[in-house]
Amino acid sequence: MTSEALTSNHATAIAHLKSHQQQHKWSLRDLFASDSQRAQRFSAEAAGIYLDYSKNHLRDDTLQLLLNYAEQIDLPEQIQALLGGAAINNTEHRPALHSALRFQGEPQTEHEQAVADCREQMQKFTEEVHSGNWRGFTGKRIEHIVNIGIGGSDLGPRMVVEALRPWQKDDISVHFVANIDGADLSDTIAKLPAENTLFIVASKSFSTLETRQNALSARRWILDAGCPESDLAKHFVAVSSNIVAAQDFGIAAENIFPMWDWVGGRYSLWSAIGLPIALACGYETFEALLTGAHAMDTHFASAPPGENLPVLLALIHFWYRQCWGAGSQVILPYARRLAQFPAWMQQLDMESLGKGVTREGQFLSYPSGSVIWGTEGSNGQHSFHQLLHQGTDLIPADFIAVKEPTSELREQHQWLLSCCISQSQALLRGKSLHEARQELEEQGHTHREAQALAPHKVVPGNRPSNTLIIERLDPHHLGALLALYEHKVFTHGCLLGINPFDQWGVELGKLLGARIHEAIGKTAPEDWDSSTQTLLEKLF
Repeated sequence: MTSEALTSNHATAIAHLKSHQQQHKWSLRDLFASDSQRAQRFSAEAAGIYLDYSKNHLRDDTLQLLLNYAEQIDLPEQIQALLGGAAINNTEHRPALHSALRFQGEPQTEHEQAVADCREQMQKFTEEVHSGNWRGFTGKRIEHIVNIGIGGSDLGPRMVVEALRPWQKDDISVHFVANIDGADLSDTIAKLPAENTLFIVASKSFSTLETRQNALSARRWILDAGCPESDLAKHFVAVSSNIVAAQDFGIAAENIFPMWDWVGGRYSLWSAIGLPIALACGYETFEALLTGAHAMDTHFASAPPGENLPVLLALIHFWYRQCWGAGSQVILPYARRLAQFPAWMQQLDMESLGKGVTREGQFLSYPSGSVIWGTEGSNGQHSFHQLLHQGTDLIPADFIAVKEPTSELREQHQWLLSCCISQSQALLRGKSLHEARQELEEQGHTHREAQALAPHKVVPGNRPSNTLIIERLDPHHLGALLALYEHKVFTHGCLLGINPFDQWGVELGKLLGARIHEAIGKTAPEDWDSSTQTLLEKLF
Protein backbone atom coordinates (compact mmCIF):
# COMPACT_ATOMS: atom_id res chain seq x y z
CA MET A 1 0.00 0.00 0.00
CA THR A 2 1.39 3.42 -0.96
CA SER A 3 1.98 6.20 1.55
CA GLU A 4 -0.74 8.26 -0.11
CA ALA A 5 -3.28 5.45 0.21
CA LEU A 6 -2.28 4.74 3.80
CA THR A 7 -2.43 8.41 4.78
CA SER A 8 -5.85 8.70 3.18
CA ASN A 9 -7.11 5.58 4.95
CA HIS A 10 -5.61 6.76 8.23
CA ALA A 11 -7.15 10.22 7.94
CA THR A 12 -10.55 8.76 7.08
CA ALA A 13 -10.40 6.24 9.90
CA ILE A 14 -9.35 8.84 12.47
CA ALA A 15 -12.08 11.21 11.29
CA HIS A 16 -14.69 8.48 11.75
CA LEU A 17 -13.30 7.49 15.14
CA LYS A 18 -13.14 11.07 16.41
CA SER A 19 -16.66 11.76 15.19
CA HIS A 20 -17.80 8.60 16.94
CA GLN A 21 -15.97 9.71 20.09
CA GLN A 22 -17.57 13.18 20.04
CA GLN A 23 -21.09 11.90 19.41
CA HIS A 24 -21.04 9.27 22.14
CA LYS A 25 -19.52 10.68 25.31
CA TRP A 26 -20.08 7.60 27.41
CA SER A 27 -18.42 6.79 30.71
CA LEU A 28 -16.93 3.44 31.62
CA ARG A 29 -19.34 3.22 34.54
CA ASP A 30 -22.24 3.65 32.13
CA LEU A 31 -20.89 1.00 29.77
CA PHE A 32 -20.77 -1.55 32.58
CA ALA A 33 -24.12 -0.50 34.02
CA SER A 34 -25.83 -1.02 30.66
CA ASP A 35 -24.26 -4.40 29.88
CA SER A 36 -24.04 -7.12 32.53
CA GLN A 37 -22.06 -9.31 30.11
CA ARG A 38 -19.51 -6.66 29.17
CA ALA A 39 -16.55 -8.37 30.86
CA GLN A 40 -17.34 -11.62 29.07
CA ARG A 41 -17.89 -9.98 25.68
CA PHE A 42 -14.78 -7.78 25.81
CA SER A 43 -12.28 -10.49 26.65
CA ALA A 44 -10.22 -13.05 24.77
CA GLU A 45 -7.86 -15.89 25.61
CA ALA A 46 -5.00 -17.69 23.88
CA ALA A 47 -1.84 -19.63 24.76
CA GLY A 48 -2.62 -19.56 28.48
CA ILE A 49 -3.13 -15.78 28.57
CA TYR A 50 -6.48 -14.17 29.36
CA LEU A 51 -7.09 -10.60 28.22
CA ASP A 52 -9.80 -8.47 29.81
CA TYR A 53 -10.15 -5.32 27.73
CA SER A 54 -13.60 -4.40 28.99
CA LYS A 55 -12.31 -1.41 30.99
CA ASN A 56 -11.66 0.55 27.81
CA HIS A 57 -13.62 3.27 26.04
CA LEU A 58 -14.93 0.77 23.53
CA ARG A 59 -18.37 -0.22 22.39
CA ASP A 60 -19.13 -2.78 19.72
CA ASP A 61 -19.33 -0.06 17.08
CA THR A 62 -16.03 1.46 18.26
CA LEU A 63 -14.27 -1.85 17.92
CA GLN A 64 -15.83 -2.36 14.52
CA LEU A 65 -14.50 0.98 13.29
CA LEU A 66 -11.02 -0.04 14.41
CA LEU A 67 -11.35 -3.46 12.78
CA ASN A 68 -12.56 -1.81 9.57
CA TYR A 69 -9.36 0.24 9.46
CA ALA A 70 -7.28 -2.89 10.03
CA GLU A 71 -9.02 -4.47 7.05
CA GLN A 72 -8.50 -1.38 4.89
CA ILE A 73 -4.73 -1.52 5.42
CA ASP A 74 -4.68 -5.26 4.65
CA LEU A 75 -3.53 -6.20 8.14
CA PRO A 76 -4.04 -9.98 7.69
CA GLU A 77 -1.85 -9.87 4.59
CA GLN A 78 0.82 -7.89 6.45
CA ILE A 79 0.81 -10.48 9.24
CA GLN A 80 1.31 -13.27 6.72
CA ALA A 81 4.10 -11.29 5.06
CA LEU A 82 5.88 -11.01 8.42
CA LEU A 83 5.53 -14.69 9.27
CA GLY A 84 6.24 -15.81 5.71
CA GLY A 85 9.63 -14.14 5.52
CA ALA A 86 8.90 -11.24 3.17
CA ALA A 87 11.42 -8.37 3.28
CA ILE A 88 9.14 -6.20 5.39
CA ASN A 89 12.10 -4.31 6.86
CA ASN A 90 12.16 -2.26 3.69
CA THR A 91 14.85 0.27 4.67
CA GLU A 92 17.36 -2.52 5.29
CA HIS A 93 15.97 -4.87 2.61
CA ARG A 94 15.54 -7.88 4.86
CA PRO A 95 12.85 -9.96 6.57
CA ALA A 96 12.09 -9.89 10.29
CA LEU A 97 12.09 -13.57 11.09
CA HIS A 98 12.24 -13.65 14.88
CA SER A 99 9.24 -15.99 14.81
CA ALA A 100 11.39 -18.50 12.89
CA LEU A 101 13.64 -18.67 15.96
CA ARG A 102 10.71 -20.33 17.74
CA PHE A 103 9.80 -22.92 15.10
CA GLN A 104 8.84 -26.39 16.31
CA GLY A 105 9.36 -29.74 14.61
CA GLU A 106 11.70 -30.47 11.73
CA PRO A 107 13.27 -27.50 9.90
CA GLN A 108 11.50 -26.73 6.64
CA THR A 109 13.46 -23.73 5.38
CA GLU A 110 17.04 -22.54 5.15
CA HIS A 111 16.43 -20.14 8.02
CA GLU A 112 14.96 -22.87 10.21
CA GLN A 113 17.92 -25.14 9.49
CA ALA A 114 20.30 -22.39 10.59
CA VAL A 115 18.27 -21.99 13.78
CA ALA A 116 18.29 -25.74 14.42
CA ASP A 117 22.07 -25.84 14.04
CA CYS A 118 22.43 -22.93 16.46
CA ARG A 119 20.16 -24.60 19.01
CA GLU A 120 22.29 -27.73 18.85
CA GLN A 121 25.44 -25.67 19.41
CA MET A 122 23.80 -23.90 22.37
CA GLN A 123 22.64 -27.17 23.91
CA LYS A 124 26.06 -28.80 23.65
CA PHE A 125 27.80 -25.77 25.12
CA THR A 126 25.31 -25.51 27.98
CA GLU A 127 25.79 -29.18 28.81
CA GLU A 128 29.58 -28.76 28.73
CA VAL A 129 29.39 -25.95 31.27
CA HIS A 130 26.81 -27.61 33.51
CA SER A 131 28.64 -30.94 33.54
CA GLY A 132 31.87 -29.28 34.61
CA ASN A 133 33.72 -30.35 31.48
CA TRP A 134 34.31 -26.71 30.50
CA ARG A 135 37.13 -25.47 32.70
CA GLY A 136 39.08 -22.27 33.13
CA PHE A 137 42.80 -21.64 32.86
CA THR A 138 43.59 -23.23 36.25
CA GLY A 139 41.52 -26.32 35.52
CA LYS A 140 38.60 -25.30 37.73
CA ARG A 141 35.03 -25.62 36.46
CA ILE A 142 33.12 -22.54 35.35
CA GLU A 143 30.72 -21.32 38.04
CA HIS A 144 30.10 -17.69 37.04
CA ILE A 145 28.78 -16.33 33.75
CA VAL A 146 28.95 -12.64 32.83
CA ASN A 147 26.97 -11.54 29.79
CA ILE A 148 28.41 -8.42 28.17
CA GLY A 149 25.93 -6.78 25.82
CA ILE A 150 23.62 -3.80 25.57
CA GLY A 151 20.13 -3.08 24.28
CA GLY A 152 18.59 -6.21 22.82
CA SER A 153 21.69 -8.20 23.77
CA ASP A 154 21.02 -7.41 27.43
CA LEU A 155 17.43 -6.43 28.21
CA GLY A 156 15.76 -9.61 26.96
CA PRO A 157 17.97 -12.26 28.54
CA ARG A 158 18.36 -10.20 31.74
CA MET A 159 14.58 -9.96 32.10
CA VAL A 160 13.97 -13.66 31.40
CA VAL A 161 16.69 -14.89 33.76
CA GLU A 162 15.20 -12.81 36.58
CA ALA A 163 11.65 -13.88 35.74
CA LEU A 164 12.62 -17.57 35.84
CA ARG A 165 14.53 -17.45 39.11
CA PRO A 166 13.00 -20.75 40.38
CA TRP A 167 14.54 -22.52 37.37
CA GLN A 168 18.05 -21.17 37.97
CA LYS A 169 20.82 -23.69 38.62
CA ASP A 170 22.30 -23.69 42.11
CA ASP A 171 25.90 -24.08 40.96
CA ILE A 172 25.91 -21.36 38.26
CA SER A 173 25.55 -17.61 38.80
CA VAL A 174 24.71 -15.41 35.81
CA HIS A 175 25.42 -11.66 35.74
CA PHE A 176 24.80 -8.92 33.19
CA VAL A 177 26.99 -5.96 32.26
CA ALA A 178 25.72 -3.35 29.80
CA ASN A 179 26.69 0.22 30.72
CA ILE A 180 29.93 1.77 29.50
CA ASP A 181 30.20 3.25 33.00
CA GLY A 182 33.11 1.21 34.32
CA ALA A 183 31.31 0.76 37.63
CA ASP A 184 28.95 -1.71 35.96
CA LEU A 185 31.74 -4.13 35.09
CA SER A 186 33.96 -3.49 38.10
CA ASP A 187 31.12 -3.93 40.60
CA THR A 188 30.10 -7.17 38.89
CA ILE A 189 33.51 -8.81 38.81
CA ALA A 190 34.72 -7.48 42.18
CA LYS A 191 33.66 -10.63 44.02
CA LEU A 192 34.11 -13.13 41.19
CA PRO A 193 37.15 -15.40 40.90
CA ALA A 194 38.66 -14.98 37.44
CA GLU A 195 39.70 -18.63 37.22
CA ASN A 196 36.11 -19.90 36.99
CA THR A 197 34.38 -16.96 35.34
CA LEU A 198 33.20 -17.09 31.72
CA PHE A 199 32.23 -14.05 29.64
CA ILE A 200 29.69 -14.00 26.83
CA VAL A 201 30.37 -11.10 24.47
CA ALA A 202 27.10 -10.43 22.66
CA SER A 203 27.40 -8.02 19.74
CA LYS A 204 26.33 -8.62 16.16
CA SER A 205 29.10 -6.40 14.78
CA PHE A 206 31.54 -7.04 17.62
CA SER A 207 32.15 -3.30 17.52
CA THR A 208 29.32 -1.89 19.68
CA LEU A 209 31.07 0.76 21.77
CA GLU A 210 29.82 -0.23 25.22
CA THR A 211 30.19 -3.96 24.63
CA ARG A 212 33.61 -3.66 23.04
CA GLN A 213 35.03 -1.52 25.86
CA ASN A 214 33.60 -3.76 28.58
CA ALA A 215 34.92 -6.86 26.81
CA LEU A 216 38.41 -5.37 26.52
CA SER A 217 38.38 -4.51 30.23
CA ALA A 218 37.20 -8.02 31.09
CA ARG A 219 39.98 -9.42 28.92
CA ARG A 220 42.59 -7.38 30.82
CA TRP A 221 41.11 -8.56 34.12
CA ILE A 222 41.42 -12.23 33.12
CA LEU A 223 44.99 -11.74 31.88
CA ASP A 224 45.97 -9.81 35.03
CA ALA A 225 44.67 -12.75 37.07
CA GLY A 226 47.34 -14.93 35.50
CA CYS A 227 45.54 -16.39 32.51
CA PRO A 228 47.93 -17.01 29.60
CA GLU A 229 46.93 -15.53 26.24
CA SER A 230 46.69 -19.09 24.94
CA ASP A 231 43.95 -19.88 27.49
CA LEU A 232 41.77 -16.81 26.89
CA ALA A 233 39.38 -18.90 24.80
CA LYS A 234 38.47 -20.83 27.95
CA HIS A 235 36.95 -17.68 29.41
CA PHE A 236 35.26 -16.02 26.44
CA VAL A 237 32.56 -16.99 23.97
CA ALA A 238 30.79 -14.66 21.57
CA VAL A 239 27.43 -14.19 19.93
CA SER A 240 28.27 -12.29 16.77
CA SER A 241 28.17 -12.28 12.99
CA ASN A 242 31.70 -10.80 12.84
CA ILE A 243 33.71 -14.00 13.24
CA VAL A 244 37.02 -12.38 12.27
CA ALA A 245 36.78 -9.67 14.94
CA ALA A 246 35.77 -12.21 17.58
CA GLN A 247 38.71 -14.44 16.69
CA ASP A 248 41.11 -11.49 16.75
CA PHE A 249 39.86 -10.82 20.27
CA GLY A 250 40.89 -14.33 21.29
CA ILE A 251 37.68 -16.32 20.94
CA ALA A 252 37.85 -19.72 19.24
CA ALA A 253 35.80 -20.06 16.06
CA GLU A 254 33.85 -23.00 17.49
CA ASN A 255 32.81 -20.83 20.43
CA ILE A 256 31.24 -18.10 18.31
CA PHE A 257 27.47 -18.40 18.14
CA PRO A 258 25.73 -16.93 15.08
CA MET A 259 23.60 -13.83 14.72
CA TRP A 260 21.68 -13.11 11.54
CA ASP A 261 20.68 -9.86 9.89
CA TRP A 262 17.07 -11.09 9.67
CA VAL A 263 16.68 -10.84 13.46
CA GLY A 264 16.61 -7.41 15.08
CA GLY A 265 18.33 -6.91 18.41
CA ARG A 266 15.14 -6.21 20.36
CA TYR A 267 13.65 -9.46 19.03
CA SER A 268 16.75 -11.58 19.58
CA LEU A 269 16.39 -13.22 23.00
CA TRP A 270 15.08 -16.32 21.17
CA SER A 271 18.42 -16.72 19.39
CA ALA A 272 21.89 -17.39 20.81
CA ILE A 273 21.46 -14.04 22.57
CA GLY A 274 19.41 -16.22 24.92
CA LEU A 275 22.49 -18.27 25.84
CA PRO A 276 22.55 -16.76 29.37
CA ILE A 277 19.00 -18.07 29.82
CA ALA A 278 20.06 -21.60 28.95
CA LEU A 279 23.14 -21.38 31.16
CA ALA A 280 21.22 -19.93 34.11
CA CYS A 281 18.12 -22.10 33.91
CA GLY A 282 18.96 -25.11 31.74
CA TYR A 283 18.63 -25.65 28.01
CA GLU A 284 15.27 -27.41 28.45
CA THR A 285 13.96 -24.21 30.06
CA PHE A 286 15.07 -22.19 27.03
CA GLU A 287 13.24 -24.66 24.78
CA ALA A 288 10.07 -24.31 26.87
CA LEU A 289 10.30 -20.53 26.44
CA LEU A 290 10.41 -21.04 22.67
CA THR A 291 7.44 -23.40 22.79
CA GLY A 292 5.30 -20.84 24.59
CA ALA A 293 6.23 -18.12 22.12
CA HIS A 294 5.42 -20.44 19.23
CA ALA A 295 1.95 -21.02 20.69
CA MET A 296 1.34 -17.26 20.53
CA ASP A 297 2.79 -17.14 17.00
CA THR A 298 0.23 -19.75 15.95
CA HIS A 299 -2.59 -17.77 17.52
CA PHE A 300 -1.42 -14.53 15.88
CA ALA A 301 -1.25 -16.22 12.48
CA SER A 302 -4.67 -17.86 12.62
CA ALA A 303 -7.08 -16.02 14.93
CA PRO A 304 -9.54 -13.54 13.37
CA PRO A 305 -8.62 -9.91 14.12
CA GLY A 306 -11.50 -9.45 16.55
CA GLU A 307 -10.31 -12.42 18.62
CA ASN A 308 -6.58 -11.92 18.13
CA LEU A 309 -4.84 -10.81 21.33
CA PRO A 310 -1.93 -8.90 19.72
CA VAL A 311 -4.28 -7.21 17.25
CA LEU A 312 -6.72 -6.18 19.97
CA LEU A 313 -3.97 -4.68 22.13
CA ALA A 314 -2.57 -2.79 19.14
CA LEU A 315 -5.97 -1.42 18.09
CA ILE A 316 -6.64 -0.21 21.63
CA HIS A 317 -3.24 1.49 21.89
CA PHE A 318 -3.78 3.07 18.44
CA TRP A 319 -7.22 4.35 19.50
CA TYR A 320 -5.88 6.16 22.54
CA ARG A 321 -2.78 7.51 20.80
CA GLN A 322 -4.59 8.88 17.76
CA CYS A 323 -7.92 10.00 19.22
CA TRP A 324 -7.42 10.59 22.93
CA GLY A 325 -4.03 12.29 22.94
CA ALA A 326 -2.48 9.62 25.15
CA GLY A 327 1.26 10.24 24.90
CA SER A 328 2.29 7.39 27.17
CA GLN A 329 1.27 3.93 28.29
CA VAL A 330 2.12 2.39 31.65
CA ILE A 331 3.04 -1.29 32.02
CA LEU A 332 2.28 -2.74 35.45
CA PRO A 333 3.31 -6.36 36.01
CA TYR A 334 2.08 -7.46 39.42
CA ALA A 335 4.92 -9.91 39.88
CA ARG A 336 8.25 -9.17 41.51
CA ARG A 337 10.07 -11.43 39.07
CA LEU A 338 8.74 -9.38 36.14
CA ALA A 339 10.42 -6.23 37.47
CA GLN A 340 12.54 -5.96 34.30
CA PHE A 341 9.58 -6.43 31.96
CA PRO A 342 8.76 -2.69 31.56
CA ALA A 343 12.39 -1.96 30.57
CA TRP A 344 12.24 -4.70 27.93
CA MET A 345 8.92 -3.28 26.73
CA GLN A 346 10.41 0.21 26.48
CA GLN A 347 12.97 -0.87 23.92
CA LEU A 348 10.55 -3.12 22.07
CA ASP A 349 7.87 -0.47 21.67
CA MET A 350 9.77 2.82 21.59
CA GLU A 351 12.60 1.69 19.31
CA SER A 352 10.07 0.10 16.97
CA LEU A 353 7.41 2.82 16.87
CA GLY A 354 9.47 5.95 17.54
CA LYS A 355 9.50 6.93 13.86
CA GLY A 356 8.71 10.13 12.01
CA VAL A 357 8.09 8.87 8.48
CA THR A 358 6.02 6.24 6.71
CA ARG A 359 7.56 3.14 5.18
CA GLU A 360 7.97 5.12 1.95
CA GLY A 361 9.69 8.04 3.68
CA GLN A 362 6.79 10.49 3.84
CA PHE A 363 6.82 12.62 7.00
CA LEU A 364 4.00 11.69 9.35
CA SER A 365 1.17 14.12 9.96
CA TYR A 366 -0.08 12.14 12.97
CA PRO A 367 1.45 10.80 16.21
CA SER A 368 3.59 7.68 16.06
CA GLY A 369 4.93 5.84 19.11
CA SER A 370 4.32 6.77 22.71
CA VAL A 371 6.36 6.72 25.91
CA ILE A 372 6.33 3.31 27.60
CA TRP A 373 7.07 3.19 31.30
CA GLY A 374 6.15 1.36 34.48
CA THR A 375 7.36 -0.83 37.29
CA GLU A 376 6.39 -3.90 39.26
CA GLY A 377 3.23 -3.89 41.32
CA SER A 378 2.48 -3.15 44.03
CA ASN A 379 5.52 -0.85 44.32
CA GLY A 380 4.15 1.64 41.80
CA GLN A 381 1.12 2.27 44.00
CA HIS A 382 3.43 4.01 46.46
CA SER A 383 5.23 6.15 43.89
CA PHE A 384 3.52 7.15 40.64
CA HIS A 385 -0.03 5.76 40.79
CA GLN A 386 -1.07 9.11 42.25
CA LEU A 387 -0.51 10.56 38.77
CA LEU A 388 -2.58 7.80 37.16
CA HIS A 389 -5.54 8.44 39.46
CA GLN A 390 -5.61 12.23 39.85
CA GLY A 391 -3.26 13.65 37.24
CA THR A 392 -4.63 15.53 34.25
CA ASP A 393 -3.24 13.20 31.56
CA LEU A 394 -5.01 10.11 30.28
CA ILE A 395 -2.52 7.25 30.65
CA PRO A 396 -3.81 3.83 29.53
CA ALA A 397 -2.51 0.99 31.68
CA ASP A 398 -1.73 -2.67 31.09
CA PHE A 399 -1.96 -4.71 34.29
CA ILE A 400 -0.33 -8.14 34.21
CA ALA A 401 -1.29 -10.65 36.90
CA VAL A 402 -0.02 -14.17 37.56
CA LYS A 403 -2.72 -16.53 38.82
CA GLU A 404 -0.56 -19.07 40.65
CA PRO A 405 1.65 -17.88 43.54
CA THR A 406 5.32 -17.38 42.71
CA SER A 407 6.40 -18.18 46.26
CA GLU A 408 5.22 -20.25 49.22
CA LEU A 409 3.71 -17.10 50.79
CA ARG A 410 0.22 -17.66 49.41
CA GLU A 411 -1.56 -15.07 51.55
CA GLN A 412 0.77 -12.36 50.28
CA HIS A 413 0.02 -13.48 46.74
CA GLN A 414 -3.68 -13.02 47.44
CA TRP A 415 -2.96 -9.49 48.64
CA LEU A 416 -0.87 -8.84 45.53
CA LEU A 417 -3.70 -9.89 43.22
CA SER A 418 -6.20 -7.90 45.28
CA CYS A 419 -4.03 -4.82 44.80
CA CYS A 420 -3.87 -5.42 41.06
CA ILE A 421 -7.62 -5.79 40.63
CA SER A 422 -8.38 -2.85 42.91
CA GLN A 423 -6.13 -0.51 40.95
CA SER A 424 -7.89 -1.22 37.67
CA GLN A 425 -11.24 -0.86 39.43
CA ALA A 426 -10.19 2.48 40.95
CA LEU A 427 -9.13 3.78 37.54
CA LEU A 428 -12.53 2.75 36.21
CA ARG A 429 -14.77 3.93 39.05
CA GLY A 430 -13.02 6.92 40.53
CA LYS A 431 -14.73 8.97 43.25
CA SER A 432 -17.05 11.87 42.45
CA LEU A 433 -17.20 15.16 44.34
CA HIS A 434 -20.52 14.12 45.86
CA GLU A 435 -19.11 10.75 46.94
CA ALA A 436 -16.03 12.39 48.44
CA ARG A 437 -18.09 14.95 50.37
CA GLN A 438 -20.51 12.31 51.64
CA GLU A 439 -17.65 10.06 52.73
CA LEU A 440 -16.02 12.89 54.70
CA GLU A 441 -19.26 13.79 56.46
CA GLU A 442 -19.78 10.14 57.40
CA GLN A 443 -16.28 10.19 58.91
CA GLY A 444 -17.34 13.03 61.23
CA HIS A 445 -16.16 16.12 59.36
CA THR A 446 -18.38 19.17 59.48
CA HIS A 447 -20.19 20.18 56.33
CA ARG A 448 -17.81 23.10 55.89
CA GLU A 449 -14.74 20.90 56.36
CA ALA A 450 -16.11 18.36 53.92
CA GLN A 451 -16.80 21.07 51.35
CA ALA A 452 -13.20 22.29 51.59
CA LEU A 453 -11.50 18.90 51.52
CA ALA A 454 -13.72 17.01 49.08
CA PRO A 455 -12.21 18.43 45.86
CA HIS A 456 -8.81 17.10 46.93
CA LYS A 457 -10.31 13.64 47.33
CA VAL A 458 -11.98 13.51 43.93
CA VAL A 459 -10.64 10.75 41.69
CA PRO A 460 -11.94 11.32 38.15
CA GLY A 461 -12.04 7.65 37.18
CA ASN A 462 -13.15 6.77 33.66
CA ARG A 463 -9.53 5.86 32.93
CA PRO A 464 -8.82 2.88 30.73
CA SER A 465 -6.85 -0.28 31.37
CA ASN A 466 -6.30 -3.80 30.14
CA THR A 467 -5.72 -6.71 32.49
CA LEU A 468 -3.78 -9.74 31.33
CA ILE A 469 -3.76 -12.90 33.42
CA ILE A 470 -1.19 -15.62 32.89
CA GLU A 471 -1.79 -18.96 34.55
CA ARG A 472 1.69 -19.23 36.04
CA LEU A 473 5.05 -17.55 35.63
CA ASP A 474 6.85 -20.43 33.96
CA PRO A 475 8.95 -20.60 30.77
CA HIS A 476 6.01 -21.51 28.53
CA HIS A 477 3.68 -18.75 29.65
CA LEU A 478 6.48 -16.18 29.79
CA GLY A 479 7.36 -17.03 26.19
CA ALA A 480 3.75 -16.54 25.15
CA LEU A 481 3.56 -13.19 26.96
CA LEU A 482 6.69 -11.83 25.29
CA ALA A 483 5.58 -12.98 21.83
CA LEU A 484 2.18 -11.39 22.45
CA TYR A 485 3.76 -7.97 22.95
CA GLU A 486 6.18 -8.43 20.04
CA HIS A 487 3.24 -9.04 17.71
CA LYS A 488 1.25 -6.22 19.29
CA VAL A 489 4.05 -3.78 18.47
CA PHE A 490 4.34 -5.05 14.90
CA THR A 491 0.58 -4.66 14.43
CA HIS A 492 0.68 -1.13 15.81
CA GLY A 493 3.44 -0.37 13.31
CA CYS A 494 1.17 -1.58 10.52
CA LEU A 495 -1.65 0.65 11.75
CA LEU A 496 0.77 3.60 11.71
CA GLY A 497 2.21 2.68 8.31
CA ILE A 498 5.80 2.73 9.57
CA ASN A 499 8.71 0.30 9.56
CA PRO A 500 8.98 -1.08 13.12
CA PHE A 501 12.19 -3.01 12.41
CA ASP A 502 14.82 -0.31 11.86
CA GLN A 503 16.23 2.25 14.30
CA TRP A 504 18.11 4.88 12.32
CA GLY A 505 17.51 7.47 15.03
CA VAL A 506 20.19 6.02 17.30
CA GLU A 507 22.99 6.45 14.76
CA LEU A 508 23.45 10.22 15.09
CA GLY A 509 24.21 10.04 18.80
CA LYS A 510 26.81 7.32 18.17
CA LEU A 511 28.53 9.44 15.52
CA LEU A 512 28.57 12.57 17.65
CA GLY A 513 29.74 10.60 20.68
CA ALA A 514 32.82 9.43 18.76
CA ARG A 515 33.57 12.99 17.63
CA ILE A 516 33.23 14.37 21.14
CA HIS A 517 35.47 11.65 22.55
CA GLU A 518 38.08 12.55 19.94
CA ALA A 519 37.86 16.22 20.97
CA ILE A 520 38.71 15.55 24.63
CA GLY A 521 41.72 17.67 25.59
CA LYS A 522 41.58 19.58 22.33
CA THR A 523 40.00 22.79 21.17
CA ALA A 524 36.44 22.07 20.09
CA PRO A 525 35.54 22.95 16.48
CA GLU A 526 34.22 26.49 16.16
CA ASP A 527 31.00 25.35 14.49
CA TRP A 528 29.96 23.42 17.60
CA ASP A 529 27.31 25.08 19.74
CA SER A 530 28.51 26.94 22.81
CA SER A 531 26.74 24.56 25.19
CA THR A 532 28.62 21.53 23.85
CA GLN A 533 31.92 23.43 23.98
CA THR A 534 31.28 24.54 27.57
CA LEU A 535 30.31 21.04 28.71
CA LEU A 536 33.53 19.66 27.25
CA GLU A 537 35.54 22.26 29.15
CA LYS A 538 33.67 21.62 32.41
CA LEU A 539 33.95 17.83 32.24
CA PHE A 540 37.45 17.43 30.83
